[in-house]
Amino acid sequence: MKELVKVIAVSLVDHPDEIVVTEKETENSIILELHVAPDDMGKVIGKQGRIAKAIRTVVKAAASRDDKKVIVDIAQ
Repeated sequence: MKELVKVIAVSLVDHPDEIVVTEKETENSIILELHVAPDDMGKVIGKQGRIAKAIRTVVKAAASRDDKKVIVDIAQ
């Protein structure tokens, strides 16, 4: 899941070298934190959060076979 989020983010931003994805796993969920450059924050979130919602949808679909809840958090 971590690599999937990173691949999607790299294709969206202007500064792909500043992307950091951290993964925290609990007993029933996985939390992925996406950190991007401040200039790229708007590109990852999108208008009215549409791109962020699309990223979350793709990751949830990919994680559906693991029976774990996946949370994608876009951090500043």
